[in-house]
Order: sequence, then structure tokens, then C-alpha cells
Amino acid sequence: MSGPLQLSEQPLCPLYPLRFLCDEMLQGLGEWLRVAGYDTETPLNGAVDRDVLAQAVVENRWLITRDRELLQHREGPAYVILLGTGGQEENLRELTRRLDLDWLKSPFSRCKRCNTPLQQGPHPGSPPLPELDLDSIYHCPRCCQTYWEGSHVRRMRERLRRFSHWRPASR
Repeated sequence: MSGPLQLSEQPLCPLYPLRFLCDEMLQGLGEWLRVAGYDTETPLNGAVDRDVLAQAVVENRWLITRDRELLQHREGPAYVILLGTGGQEENLRELTRRLDLDWLKSPFSRCKRCNTPLQQGPHPGSPPLPELDLDSIYHCPRCCQTYWEGSHVRRMRERLRRFSHWRPASR
């Protein structure tokens, strides 16, 4: 039998639907959550802790951070997910286990850059993309980024599959 769970290992009773706000230090983790289809925002660079937590409360989002001081705020314990100090992969693994995240939820349905839901087809007025099936092209109506199925997407899908193996075995 193992010892008691550490704060960073304790399972959470999540807010639903799962929506996230990743602090400035965890923007890369936020990108992976968006790639998996989770509504994930990041605060403006340099935003103060109080404002970041207020955004999480107003938007009913989990605030993912490594900043222990955010737990000291009144709303902190109800909205903050404090991750350990490991690297990105360790943080992704910890978050997966604590929230039982489904990394194959709705992959590639949100813009990796700005979190907007993607629309099928090229952005209106964009130059044609040679030799690509129009059904495999998506664009962001907000930031005009274009996405398509390529080798980079296959590699990212494989990483999402690997992340999904970190889910708790009891599910």
C-alpha cells in the first residue's frame, strides 16, 4: 500500500464542462489541451495572479499553474490545479491522471494558437493549397491560421494516443 497522496497527486472533482486557463508558465501545456479539443485559454503576458484567478472564476475554468501562491486566494482551492515542478510531459501526465483527461476527445477541432473552434475548408480569400483534399483543410476564422492533415498531424495524433495511455486504469 502506498502512502497518502501528495497535493499534486490528489484526484479532483472537476468543473464541467472541462475548460482550462493555463498560466503564463504552462502555455505549451495549453497548446496540447487545445490540440486535443479542450477549450483552453492563456492570460495576457504579465497578468497579475489576482486577475488570472478572477478570469478562471468568471469563465468557470480550471486554472492550471505551478504557482503555489494562487492557492492562498479565497477562490484558489476551488479553481486551481497546482501541478508539480516537472517538465511538460510530467505535467501532462499528472493532469491526465488527476482529471482522467481524454486526449482523443475531439482532436484538431480548435485553433492551437487562439482557441477558436475551427471551420472546415480554406480561409475565404486564401491562396489555393496545391494537391490537398479540401475535406482535410480547416481554418481559424479568428486568426486566419490554416490547418491540414500532414505528417506533423500524424505525429501529433501519435502523441495524443500516448497521452491517453496515462489515464487511470479504473476507467
